[in-house]
Amino acid sequence: MAAQKTAENANSAFAEFGMAATVKAICEEIRKLYLWDEVPWVIGYSGGKDSSAVLQLVWLAIRELPVEQRRKPIHVISTDTLVEQPLVAAWVDASHAKMRQAAAEQQMPVTPQKLTPDVKDTFWVNLIGKGYPAPRKLFRWCTSRMKINPSNDFIRNVVRENGEALLVLGTRKAESQRRGGAMQRHEIKSREDAIRNERLTPNASLPNSLVYTPVEDWSNDDVWLFLMQVKNPWGHTNKSLLGMYQGASADGECPLVVDSTTPSCGTSRFGCWVCTVVDKDRSMEVMIKNDDEKVWMTPLLELRNELGDFSQERTRRDYRRMHGRVDLFGKDPDNQGLIRGPYTKKSREHWLRRVLEAQSLARRLGPAEFAQLELISLPELYEIRRIWLYEKHEFDDSLPGIYEEATGEKLQTQAADDSPLRGDDWKLLRDVCGADDTFFEMQAALLDVERKYRGMSRRAGIYEALEDRLRIGQFGNEEEALAIRREEERRRKEADAIETTSGLVQISFGV
Repeated sequence: MAAQKTAENANSAFAEFGMAATVKAICEEIRKLYLWDEVPWVIGYSGGKDSSAVLQLVWLAIRELPVEQRRKPIHVISTDTLVEQPLVAAWVDASHAKMRQAAAEQQMPVTPQKLTPDVKDTFWVNLIGKGYPAPRKLFRWCTSRMKINPSNDFIRNVVRENGEALLVLGTRKAESQRRGGAMQRHEIKSREDAIRNERLTPNASLPNSLVYTPVEDWSNDDVWLFLMQVKNPWGHTNKSLLGMYQGASADGECPLVVDSTTPSCGTSRFGCWVCTVVDKDRSMEVMIKNDDEKVWMTPLLELRNELGDFSQERTRRDYRRMHGRVDLFGKDPDNQGLIRGPYTKKSREHWLRRVLEAQSLARRLGPAEFAQLELISLPELYEIRRIWLYEKHEFDDSLPGIYEEATGEKLQTQAADDSPLRGDDWKLLRDVCGADDTFFEMQAALLDVERKYRGMSRRAGIYEALEDRLRIGQFGNEEEALAIRREEERRRKEADAIETTSGLVQISFGV
């Protein structure tokens, strides 16, 4: 144990000069970088330990400057995916509120900003509305929509208005090749010198922006030592932050994601509560098991585990892809399988009901501050309804009814007055089509195409739209689609083989 502790101390950024001197040197470097130009700063803040340490360092450093030199704006951005772990989301909101108050009182140029994805890019709009399957390692459709885009859009706006931006991140490295020179960093003479010495690095995905990582050489213990021994300058309590980490996985922080190379936060306690990229959310499991005050989050964990049960995919997802294609995987035509598409109507309605039920139950069981917890927002519900009505051609308009059943409240909506059919017509069409789901879906889609084009003086494109719907409904069922597509693939490979053989024969005869 002693040998292990010695090794940990040797890896500490504070090993040679101590914490106080190291922090002082970094603060001097921060002040130099801040005063060199008029380029605004953007600090990525998730509320976790690394981003808290970086923001605290910047705050302490800039506070030492005379008020008249604190001119350059410092934007503190936090990306709220709208499916953040509720305790962490509340923590970040409280931190932002204290930050605003402290910045005004201390005359600091710090402005906290909470960023959210566009409603069309949110988790539930894509999963329940469009039918995207729950994310997994090879299909992580959520990261760019919910994390990368909001932060990148903000940074691009800063660059557009100011020409450049400096992005300050809490990125750290487990082993540093430059640790020995940590104390000499404040000796850099110019901005160009900082870039040359890799203290500022270009951001490949965001032109005209540089990245500064002041704690890149710090170990986990360094971060916690700093946070526990140096008082938070905007009034949030770092001891409460430590309490949030207790019992959770190591490195439990979701970094500000600005590109696809940023490490996934799937194993982090500060990730999304719906995350299915990992097998289990062990952090939430531990929190619920060890703290009776957090048992109210059980409905969220149960929903997340149900989403992550991929053994049920065959019954949950359509055998056709999003635009009606039937694609196969595998090389042997006789054993090829179907690449499954979006969630079926029945599955999407199930997920909507489940998230509304989980929201109602968590509100009822949770503490007072979570009495209005919002797992899915009204704008998301309205967008999901729009997608179901006008993109999925589901004119039975089932969403308001599901909402009332799950919550006991009526959803205020506007009637879909441009639809030629209503819920009763949907039921009648279902009775006429009988048990043939494919035929029923095709008829509903064809009727919706007519609705879309009615009243137009020129109905250009209607034939193509009708043809497209007929093509999607060309297979009677999954078994028929699989058999036909396998036969098509077999014939295609035979034709390719004949063409290849013919080419070889021509070459051998010098043709």
